[in-house]
Amino acid sequence: MSAPLPRFAWLTVGLLWPVALLNYLDRQMLSTMGISIKADIVELQSAEMYGNLMAVFMWVYAVCSPLGGIIADRVSKRWLIITSLAVWSFVTLMMGHVHGYRALYGLRAVMGVSEAFYIPAGLALIADYHRGATRSLAVGIHMSGIYLGQALGGLGGWVAQEISWRAAFQGCGVIGVAYAFVLIALLRERDKADAADGSDTSDLSDKPSALAQPNWAGFIVLMLCFSLPSLPGWAVKNWLPTLLQDRFLMEQKTSGLWATVVVASAGFLGVLIGGRLSDRLSQENVRGRTWVSATGLVLIVPALAGIGLAPSFWVVIACTAVFGIAFGLFDTNNMPILCQLMPPRLRATGYGLLNLAGIGSGAFLTPLLGRLKDQGVPLAYGFACCAVPALIAAALMLSLRPASRDCGTPG
Repeated sequence: MSAPLPRFAWLTVGLLWPVALLNYLDRQMLSTMGISIKADIVELQSAEMYGNLMAVFMWVYAVCSPLGGIIADRVSKRWLIITSLAVWSFVTLMMGHVHGYRALYGLRAVMGVSEAFYIPAGLALIADYHRGATRSLAVGIHMSGIYLGQALGGLGGWVAQEISWRAAFQGCGVIGVAYAFVLIALLRERDKADAADGSDTSDLSDKPSALAQPNWAGFIVLMLCFSLPSLPGWAVKNWLPTLLQDRFLMEQKTSGLWATVVVASAGFLGVLIGGRLSDRLSQENVRGRTWVSATGLVLIVPALAGIGLAPSFWVVIACTAVFGIAFGLFDTNNMPILCQLMPPRLRATGYGLLNLAGIGSGAFLTPLLGRLKDQGVPLAYGFACCAVPALIAAALMLSLRPASRDCGTPG
């Protein structure tokens, strides 16, 4: 039986929730402010160039994610999180001051470096605190911040159209830098929090052994399960506002709000439902978390087909909501499943490698969709085709058979 959670366990989730929100808000705004930015930076009027601007973040983020994970497994996760937040927030602030494509491109690359160090460290820190039947829910609550950040990214299009795109970047940057000081005051590592609690850490029965061996075969399957759905995931994040503009002749502020708010609100619900359901099923069967994840992946398939091919705006929006819930069921379980395959000393590294695979997939697809669009291929066809890798990922997830609920512990 798991020991009682230390007092800082849920506080840590609460403190990291705004960081997760800012992590996605700062990167997502670019996709919803395209019309306004293109009016000031003419190079971006090419869809392929615009796709390249979004993709440079993803390529750099993907390449740097394993490094971020390796460092997080070896140094203070607390200071890595704080530094990452402060740097990417300052970069966001500076993006509001640029006047040329090259400068904006360079800052997006630097943002990719700085943001890559957060997610592996943040999720590993949550996993350090939540070692039993609260792990998926804790990760799900944290991921809900990501989805709300994605939704608020839709406001970027509104702010850009009604005020200026520069104000959107500058405001978010100032908020992030200020919040870094809050984390300096309140965020703690697990061992220091236990000491502050007066917790008795002598009973290690709920803790994975430091000598536990990683399940590399299972991890490779999980990487495939992570990277394949990332193709439709990044297509929706980066191109859905443009798809709605093309198909239904919507304004920038309206398309950005519909695209981000619907997906993110549904995803917010999906990660909370998926987290709670996975925690309950995992207590009954060691494969419970993989079942919930696979269910989400299966639901992504008809949702993508509907987004791409449904003739009615409201049917497209309904399919978008289904996609958000389904992706949330999948998203909330990746770190908990990783914890079934990898011991604590390798979890941040493992998630960094997952990010490399997943975001690398998105970085390949994003400019490709832009290039095809320039050549006359509708984005809707690309969205529908992305259902295929999601279906393959569902089959792979069902084939995954973890040996225990937490790598290194019995059962």
